[in-house]
Amino acid sequence: MALNTQPNLARPDDFYEALIDMHRDLDDAQSQSANAQLILLLANHIGDHETLLEAMRHAREGVTDASVQGAQTHPLAA
Repeated sequence: MALNTQPNLARPDDFYEALIDMHRDLDDAQSQSANAQLILLLANHIGDHETLLEAMRHAREGVTDASVQGAQTHPLAA
């Protein structure tokens, strides 16, 4: 199963609102725990090891790319 990186949510705004609501009134540790549980539930639902590895690669690249871009545009980086 190939990872679908194209927009695929039928109701993206509703999903985002529900995701924000999931974190409402949680402290940082509880919020991180909720995220971890959601990731594991979705990983179990996907089930395909290669697809999950590809998703992890994309997620990590997104973080490291954003860090590099942020450093390049940060006023202290000059």
